[in-house]
Amino acid sequence: MARRVRRGEGRKVTSHASQLEYAGAPMAQESESEVRRKAKRAKAAARILAQLSTGQKDAALLRIADQLEVRADEIVQANLKDLEGAKARGVSGALMDRLALTHERIRKIAAGVREVADLPDPVGETVRAWRRPNGLEISQVRVPLGVVGIIYEARPNVTVDAAALCLKSGNAALLRGSSDALNSNIAITAVIQEALEEAGLPREAVQLIEDTDRSAAQEMMRLNGLIDVLIPRGGAGLIQAVVQNATVPVIETGVGNCHVYVHADADLDKAEAIVINAKTRRCSVCCAMETLLVDAAVADRFLPRIGRALKEAGVEIRGCERTRALIPDAKPAVEDDWYCEYLALILAVKVVEGLEAAIDHIERYGSHHSDAIVTENYSAARRFVREVDSAAVYVNASTYFTDGNQFGFGAEIGISTQKLHARGPMGLPELTSTKYVVYGDGQIRE
Repeated sequence: MARRVRRGEGRKVTSHASQLEYAGAPMAQESESEVRRKAKRAKAAARILAQLSTGQKDAALLRIADQLEVRADEIVQANLKDLEGAKARGVSGALMDRLALTHERIRKIAAGVREVADLPDPVGETVRAWRRPNGLEISQVRVPLGVVGIIYEARPNVTVDAAALCLKSGNAALLRGSSDALNSNIAITAVIQEALEEAGLPREAVQLIEDTDRSAAQEMMRLNGLIDVLIPRGGAGLIQAVVQNATVPVIETGVGNCHVYVHADADLDKAEAIVINAKTRRCSVCCAMETLLVDAAVADRFLPRIGRALKEAGVEIRGCERTRALIPDAKPAVEDDWYCEYLALILAVKVVEGLEAAIDHIERYGSHHSDAIVTENYSAARRFVREVDSAAVYVNASTYFTDGNQFGFGAEIGISTQKLHARGPMGLPELTSTKYVVYGDGQIRE
């Protein structure tokens, strides 16, 4: 069982300015870019954050949560400017939904920050420990990553989620959002930085790159030595641009071409509720269902009823030939539909001949994000869980639960679809690395 190590609970925090000076961060030259200047300050702040006690970090997080609620009007007003700009540019409804902040959403975001404060601190946790025959005592201990750079698109809630998770895990956050949410992100970052100062922490622990030109993101991708890890969060184009061009280590998040498969032994009432929830609750998020697979054994009974329910919810169906025979309003699906992350009220529907065909379809077209089976057959559920190679696999539940908050993480830094270091919703442990600590008593190697 992992043992927790707490350090410096009573350590006094001096002013952020003196700490940064001590950490060796000289005043930047005017010729330096905004990205490099702020990255240097983040690097210095990261050294301070790594030494903070759990109590110091939690106090700062609670201060941030309180101030987000106190200054919600200010944030909403800034967000309205972004919404007006997005509307004038004719952005999609899905993007507008991702961009929008309301008082209720801000309240939920603040609640998520408080949840992060309540979570166990991963820093200092002993993952494993052992004693060698020569007397050396070796332990593997969790430590912060350092400076976490995050490049993300029009979701200003990410600014808070990233800041909270980075702070709790002892990391400095260097954030670069999109132009769509610039006013919102500036307002949120100002609230966070002032709360940090009030809590005695360096404001440079969380910084926003306000330059939204593509060159700023490209510079972040190549700041080896200043940025320790880079996390892209957004559409396929953004993610691939970072993965293909970065020299800084990258944790790859993924798009969500998520599937629900209604098996031959499904409870059809249960299946209908899951399908409607997974598609319509909030179609603009990456864990929303994009493809519905229906077993041929239940297609005649299930497709007409789910077709009516989806139509009532305003969903456009693009189906295979068998689907269109049972749902006359469905449009013909083309090959690209099976690959598509719509992020809209559009759903691809296909009738499949059994469990193996469903698994094969998911393997061929899916993004390895979140996929679900609806069935009362235990053997079928077990096979689906074993063979579907996705970050989150569900049995009789909506894919909409693939979310750090729903998993009990308070928030998430993103949802990783890669297999190295982190996979699925990334919470506090995923924002740490480890180091080996070795205690001896004069041993030397022969």
